[in-house]
Amino acid sequence: MSETRVHGADVKTAHQDLHSEQGALRGEHPGRSRNPVIKVADLAWLEFEKPDLDRAAVFARDFGFQIAARTERELWLRGTFAGSPCMVIRRGRASRFIGPAFRAAERADLDRLARATGTAVRDADVPGGGKAVDLLDPSGFPVRVVSCGEELPALPEQRPLLLNFGTDHRRTNATQRPPREPSRIQRLGHVVLETRVFARALDWYLDTLGMIVSDFLFLDGQRDRGPTMAFIRCDLGSVPADHHTLAMHLGPGTGYVHSAYQVTDLDSIAAGGEYLGERGYKRSWGIGRHIQGSQLFDYWRDPDHFMLEHFADGDLFSCDVEPGWAPMSTSGLAQWGPPATRDFLGASPSPQRIRDVIEALRGDNEMDRARLLGLLKAANS
Repeated sequence: MSETRVHGADVKTAHQDLHSEQGALRGEHPGRSRNPVIKVADLAWLEFEKPDLDRAAVFARDFGFQIAARTERELWLRGTFAGSPCMVIRRGRASRFIGPAFRAAERADLDRLARATGTAVRDADVPGGGKAVDLLDPSGFPVRVVSCGEELPALPEQRPLLLNFGTDHRRTNATQRPPREPSRIQRLGHVVLETRVFARALDWYLDTLGMIVSDFLFLDGQRDRGPTMAFIRCDLGSVPADHHTLAMHLGPGTGYVHSAYQVTDLDSIAAGGEYLGERGYKRSWGIGRHIQGSQLFDYWRDPDHFMLEHFADGDLFSCDVEPGWAPMSTSGLAQWGPPATRDFLGASPSPQRIRDVIEALRGDNEMDRARLLGLLKAANS
């Protein structure tokens, strides 16, 4: 299990003040493991199955991906940054999320991980080749840890606009005319997952992959029962990393919530959003700026109803920033922007959602009536 670190109820640190009004209370989860098996360096790509790869490719280009490779059964998508692809979509009978792939810091980490988990290192079916270890997290998601061979080269960027600020005039005798075109995806930023076994899944990612928590959220009146959401980053030591590479929250279902892809700036988000809207895609929520992570955001649905986010200007934390703690609420999702929609919150009572609730309340997991009522209250607060 993860190490328990003790803080007094009235103790504040510079790290906690940096991004959260509240730090940990005595005996609360420390947000990191004392001796993890390895420390992953980043999220490599996400894996999906969809029946229509042609339709998936059209949305991918409209959203701002580039095609890295295409076969009859696979579609590999990439951003402009050098490195690995962002996403692989394989042909399948139904549309579904398979799981994430994380990038090992070095090839030797795969051997260490395989020995500790009783698995094997195998060839990775990725453009450019590489090696992989396949695992299963406590929620049932297949998790792949990879060391890629040949990296994809960088592609041309969408240049950020030169902005004037007050008396700081950087642009004169020139106008701003951002083109109406797709946002150009730079890289995969993070994935958000829902799980019925939040505490077990959290400790697995910290203990096995060496990730660390940036922020915890808890339900109103239930902080003594522990957090119900965590924003988790990679531990790169003194090198700053994204505020979260993985986020997880407790819920009645087990599955994909959304994934996020970095673009150049706010104009890229806005102009790319206009482009998507003109082509009939559905905005889920945006444009706004988050609290945890501070990202500028804009959420969209693809033709298979998966939610994807354009983001820019996210927080970067080094390893010495300790977790913040905050109550879970809809109003706490954004500093500014339109109210969070029912579509974004997953608040529409679909038949599948009702089945998830019934199954969760009957099953051996962390969902119970008090947790469910707390989540409903948070969604309306």
